Amino acid sequence: MVAMNAPESTALQALIDDRYAQLVAACRSAGVAVQDDAGVAERIRRTLLASDFAFEVWRSQPQLLAPAGLERLRSSSDAASRGEALRLPVDEAETLSLLRRFRRAESLRLVFRDVNDLDDVPTTLADTSVLYEVLLDRALAWSEQMLAGRYGQPRGADGSLQRLVVVGFGKLGGSELNFSSDIDLVMAYPQGGQSDGSRSLDNSEYFVRLVRQLVRLLNEPTVDGICARVDLRLRPFGTAGRLALPFAAMEQYYQSEGRDWERYAWIKARPVAGDRVAGKQLQELLRPFVYRKYLDYTAFAGLREMKALIDAEVARKDLADNLKLGPGGIREIEFIVQLTQLIRGGREPTLRVRGLLPALTACEARGHIPAARARALREAYFCLRRVENRVQMLRDAQTHDIPEDALSRERIARGLGHHDWLSLAAELARHRAVVSEEFAAVLMPQGGRAASAPVADTRLWHDACAGTLEPAAMEGSGFVPGDAAAEALVKLPQGSNVKAMSPGSRERLDRVMPQLLIAARQTAAPVACLLRLVQLVQAVARRSSYLALLEEQPAARRRLARLFADRAFLAERVIAQPLLLDDVLDPRIDQLPLKRADISAEIARVLSTLDEREAEAELDRINEFKASVAFRLGLAFSDGRADAVSTARRLAALAESVVVAVTALAERELAAQHGRLPGSGSGFAVLGYGSLGGEELGFASDLDLVFVYDGRRAQAMSDGARPLEGSRWYQRLAQRVMNWLTVMTRAGRLYEVDTRLRPDGSKGLLVSSFDAFAAYQRGRAWTWEHQALLRARPVAGDVALHADLAALRREILAIARDVDVVYDEVSSMRRRWRAERDRSDPSRFDLKQGPGGLLDIEFALQGLVLAHAVRHPSLLEMTSNAALIEACREAALLDAGQAEVFLHAHAELLQRALTCTLDLRSRIGEREPELMQRVATVQAVTRALGFAFES
Repeated sequence: MVAMNAPESTALQALIDDRYAQLVAACRSAGVAVQDDAGVAERIRRTLLASDFAFEVWRSQPQLLAPAGLERLRSSSDAASRGEALRLPVDEAETLSLLRRFRRAESLRLVFRDVNDLDDVPTTLADTSVLYEVLLDRALAWSEQMLAGRYGQPRGADGSLQRLVVVGFGKLGGSELNFSSDIDLVMAYPQGGQSDGSRSLDNSEYFVRLVRQLVRLLNEPTVDGICARVDLRLRPFGTAGRLALPFAAMEQYYQSEGRDWERYAWIKARPVAGDRVAGKQLQELLRPFVYRKYLDYTAFAGLREMKALIDAEVARKDLADNLKLGPGGIREIEFIVQLTQLIRGGREPTLRVRGLLPALTACEARGHIPAARARALREAYFCLRRVENRVQMLRDAQTHDIPEDALSRERIARGLGHHDWLSLAAELARHRAVVSEEFAAVLMPQGGRAASAPVADTRLWHDACAGTLEPAAMEGSGFVPGDAAAEALVKLPQGSNVKAMSPGSRERLDRVMPQLLIAARQTAAPVACLLRLVQLVQAVARRSSYLALLEEQPAARRRLARLFADRAFLAERVIAQPLLLDDVLDPRIDQLPLKRADISAEIARVLSTLDEREAEAELDRINEFKASVAFRLGLAFSDGRADAVSTARRLAALAESVVVAVTALAERELAAQHGRLPGSGSGFAVLGYGSLGGEELGFASDLDLVFVYDGRRAQAMSDGARPLEGSRWYQRLAQRVMNWLTVMTRAGRLYEVDTRLRPDGSKGLLVSSFDAFAAYQRGRAWTWEHQALLRARPVAGDVALHADLAALRREILAIARDVDVVYDEVSSMRRRWRAERDRSDPSRFDLKQGPGGLLDIEFALQGLVLAHAVRHPSLLEMTSNAALIEACREAALLDAGQAEVFLHAHAELLQRALTCTLDLRSRIGEREPELMQRVATVQAVTRALGFAFES
């Protein structure tokens, strides 16, 4: 206990002294010796301070103060450890009494341990939940036995035994039950049928009778009180619905009739008694109702509806100080967390947890609730739940209101370690103020749904809907020229998607459009921004969740407008994949996965959350993951949070992770159809060439891939039901990887793939054996193909084969070569490429192909490495241009000045090239003096090195 300076009031001292004396007298009368060892008396007095209920139980059952009773009070084991020994007789009256006396004794233990700081808040709440699960379990078993004696056991249509499924909701479902809470239950059974007794009953009637008997055992008042307050109003159709329904009827109800508040209720639902295995099946059946497949911002509407109903009840019943329902109360903390769960739980199964504290921790771990907010909410929750429990422990009353009399308030405050009520009240007020502020920010952010649009913008949209909007009106509103903007706005409501909208969605659109006009006007390119926003609205018109996001989140609107004005490429990605809207809003946007290992771990985590391992679903999720990470990288580059070199490297890491995932998926699916080939590992490897191999990928780059397999398995047969010869097995694997990387899915296409760098180019086989690949590289490959090999690296497949390929690459590239011959051949190839591909003209410069451009740097580095790797094998340890520049400096192939020229030019040219892509422009820049000076220095270095790249 916390030390308290102020003494107890005289009234409180007298109350405790009197009640302790009464207990001593009751024990003496019952022949029970009162124990005073290990501070027992002090702990009893603390319990009497906090709980009239404890006093009444001890006075009526003084044997609970005997050694065995005290041992029960001290026990850290919950009620389940003693529930097995609870034997209920056939006589109903005796059963009613035994259940109630068990509940009182176990509840006394909960009070004793909580008041004396033997348990923390989560333990007390969890143990309370376990107690009621035990009571439900024992009462249900007794009820089942009684009904089976009369009517037999219920059977399904297939003859299978049917049992009731008792689903706990609310605090019971979350294993965080209040001391004197009612228990919210929904009853179900797997399927229809009838019982197998001589007096057969249809299952629908059988289970209704069973529920009534169960509720009677728990809820009926007797001389021993009640066992549990049972509330069945959360069942389908509420009080008008049947007490128990088969699973099929449950599924039909929630699909067609389910309301938003029921989704919130089912977040915490779990089987608490009866057939728990079937209960889990019911949960899986209803999961799509609770957690939507895509990010679900329509959950805001359901939350507001529930909040409005609660506020009306609070006002009607004067519940402003109610710990649960009042402003800043427990329910608001639950709503904050549950809103995040409902929005994102369909995509992130780790958020599908039931208890408030575990759910808050999951939301914090995924970054959806910042650590500081989570800490404040957690502290407030602990405080409110402790006070709530002590209020209920005082008189075993189902209340969330703090008593008004001074003595009760003193007892609660001192029991919680405060010297007086004012101290506790101040702590409560502080926590509730924090919760109120957080809840208001979540429910109605500044500039969100409640924000009103200027009359002028609302009129523009109304005129567009009426088909009377004029270009002059748009220009007067800041959209110049106004023709295209007016035309786009007029066409929007005439589109089929908008015409097919539900009335509710159309109302939301009418609220959103004026806000989008405001957002577009505030950007640097209002017309371009608005045209793209209209395209987006057309794409999402029938997906109300995305419109809800735009309506509810002003920060998302503003950032989206800036993005649509400045970055055409990223805007196109959002229009094509509206799921990326979440990335625009995501508070974790600054927490990019920077390293290859981070991205690989994240894609593995994403795939592990799939409910079903099916190829199409996995491809969709890989595609969504790729689009999301690439989009975030684009935002980071656009915002200046990442430079060009690191962005290109991360894009390559993303592509590598995607190829790894697709290759693993293809191997798994092929093995399922045809079995696996003998030997360890798959014997299959994917080599990344070009920008992927060189870790310098752009936002729209294709992937240069080469497939190689272990030729020793070419003649072996796979071990499946439909076996394939090894060479055909690998051919199909490569084809599947190619197809899945390039196929258009609902989530888009992963990458364009180019395989022409394989041996013999497009004339050669799609996949080569290792020996054939090695023979080609040793004997028939041209110098330019060895240049390409310099940037090659294994990116997916069998690790052992990777090692063999890496060793072969070192062998091929480290052979002695005539420096002059190498320089001549590299220069010749560079001149040929420039003649064929350079798009420079008198006013514009091709950043990649132009003289002194990116490829001049790349070819110069390749020529240096090919000519000198025999003496500097360390040059072969890396494939990226930035790393090769440093390696050539260390090998003295470039002096410090030359290396600096290459490094700075490479970074600037890459920066400009990536920016062009984001603007949907060709990688061609204006011939600015600074740019031309930079490429001139590159030309000077390449000439000094001995290369002749100009004609």
